[in-house]
Amino acid sequence: MRSIGYGDLLVGVGIMLVLEGLLFTALPNWMRSAMKSALSSPDNILRAVGLVSAVVGLLLIWLVRH
Repeated sequence: MRSIGYGDLLVGVGIMLVLEGLLFTALPNWMRSAMKSALSSPDNILRAVGLVSAVVGLLLIWLVRH
C-alpha cells in the first residue's frame, strides 16, 4: 500500500488552482455571484457543504488509489 506523499498533495492543490482559475476566467459573473451567496449563507450550511465536499473528495481519492 502506497502512502500519499507531499508530491501528490502539491499536484492536488495545483489541479484545484487550475480549475478555480479556469472558472474565474470563463465565468467571472457566476463566480462573483457564488462568492456573494457564500457570504450571505449561514455558517452551518457552509460547514455542511464543506464536510460533504471533503468526504466526497476523500472517497474519490480512495477509489482512484484502490
